[in-house]
Amino acid sequence: MKRDSFVVGRPEPSEAPPGAYIDRVMGEDILSILASQLEETLALLSGISEEQSLYRYAENKWSMRQVLNHLTDSERVFAFRALWFARGFETPLPSYDQGVAARGAETDCVPWAAHVEEFRRVRLASISLFENMPPSAWMRTGIASDSRFTVRSLAYSIAGHLNHHVAVLQGRYLLEVFAARGAFMTGSPPK
Repeated sequence: MKRDSFVVGRPEPSEAPPGAYIDRVMGEDILSILASQLEETLALLSGISEEQSLYRYAENKWSMRQVLNHLTDSERVFAFRALWFARGFETPLPSYDQGVAARGAETDCVPWAAHVEEFRRVRLASISLFENMPPSAWMRTGIASDSRFTVRSLAYSIAGHLNHHVAVLQGRYLLEVFAARGAFMTGSPPK
């Protein structure tokens, strides 16, 4: 059962450490933002070919496949943290080292279409988690990476993290193709 009548609201600055990407999200309806981002991101990603997905804008920078894998892995981590805290577990969670995760994923060996489908499935799982979150759970807190987060701040972190990296994809990877559009993700602050 979806909890459509409950309004989550925006997190306060005290609900997450600085740099949690919350400021990259405009709006207060995080469930709608997450769903809209999925549609918009899939539309963006579907325009990238297998060959283009291997592009790196500079030496030692991630390929687009690695960026998408990073987004998917990070969303899993944020969603797991939200689940952990929402269910009342008090054990602090460790840090997440994106470099270790990126090296271990060997993403350039996985087809672009498989990365896109994996992202879609993970986002649908995140949406389901948050749609069915009890109202009392949104303000529960926990420690991850030695910092305190609320559950709702983690939902916003998922959206803001995606907005950040979509802007990087558009600005650093797909500039020539998407510059004329000037499109930003739902819930992104204007330029």
